[in-house]
Amino acid sequence: MSALVLTWWLFVGFTLTVYVVLDGFDLGAGALHLHLAKTDEEREDILRSIGPVWDGNEVWLVVAGATLFLAFPVAFAEAFSGFYLPLNLVLWLLVFRALGIELRHQGDSPVWKQAWDVSFSGASLLLALCLGVALGNVLRGVDLDAEGHFFAPLWTDFTTSSPVGVIDGYTLGVGVGALVVLGFHGACWLAWQAEEPVAERARLLAGKLFFPAALVLPTLGAATWFVQPQLQVNFAERPLGLIVPIAGILALIGSFVAQRHELAGRAFAFSAFYLVSLLGSAAFAIFPYVLPAVDPSLSLGAMDAAGPTHSLTVALWWWIPGVVLGCGYFVFLYRRVVR
Repeated sequence: MSALVLTWWLFVGFTLTVYVVLDGFDLGAGALHLHLAKTDEEREDILRSIGPVWDGNEVWLVVAGATLFLAFPVAFAEAFSGFYLPLNLVLWLLVFRALGIELRHQGDSPVWKQAWDVSFSGASLLLALCLGVALGNVLRGVDLDAEGHFFAPLWTDFTTSSPVGVIDGYTLGVGVGALVVLGFHGACWLAWQAEEPVAERARLLAGKLFFPAALVLPTLGAATWFVQPQLQVNFAERPLGLIVPIAGILALIGSFVAQRHELAGRAFAFSAFYLVSLLGSAAFAIFPYVLPAVDPSLSLGAMDAAGPTHSLTVALWWWIPGVVLGCGYFVFLYRRVVR
């Protein structure tokens, strides 16, 4: 892989990671919304904690999609056509999540508020699950044909053998793991930013979710070892890659210890690092592919999917300053709104 293509491969991974870390906590907070908040005032408290940032966090999903389109247009085209059904589902969930946040305040009826609370919480929970299932599909691979095309039905026989669907035992497991980890991440955020008694409930829940979250990385890592043969190749060639998941487990332990000592901000930072480790481990598992196939010989590599060299070179001159400005804005925003 050329240095230029590798750079853009890392840029795509960076934007996806930023999206998961930032939107992950408000997805987790949304999924826990009905569980942690017992009164209308407490539900307003949760919404206030994510209110200034949730829509900005979702912008990183657009940035990631745009970066993928710019750097690897072939992979973008095949993935967005092949995953047509699940992408439509994700779009509707994003819509109902946003409607739940915005329309809750447009009426005073308890029934009205309850309906939009369910919309917000249910869509957040399903989005966290869907994002995990999407990651599972990339890790497992899709049914690319000799021309590099595929179309993924929602399910087939729930095995990882071809023909595969979007949902099978492995991808559903990754989805549940994502829900657990983002739930832990959201609980850490609420323990830090919500008022009492929501913050105390979030601290207790984060403690309960620690062990399930700690099992996610080794359990899914073992499953991926058998599902994605490229992981075995990469580990044999680059054994130092094991440092990434080990660092993630240490970060999760750090989050648990910080939470026990009521250092909520530090606990959230460690939780974010755990997410980075999970995504880094996933990237290590599929490198150098951008769209693995169930048949490894048909996998779409970064070099095959990359755009023209001239386009990638010129794009560096505006992509890097644009992302630096965007990161600067988010630093400014969070410094103003985070307690």
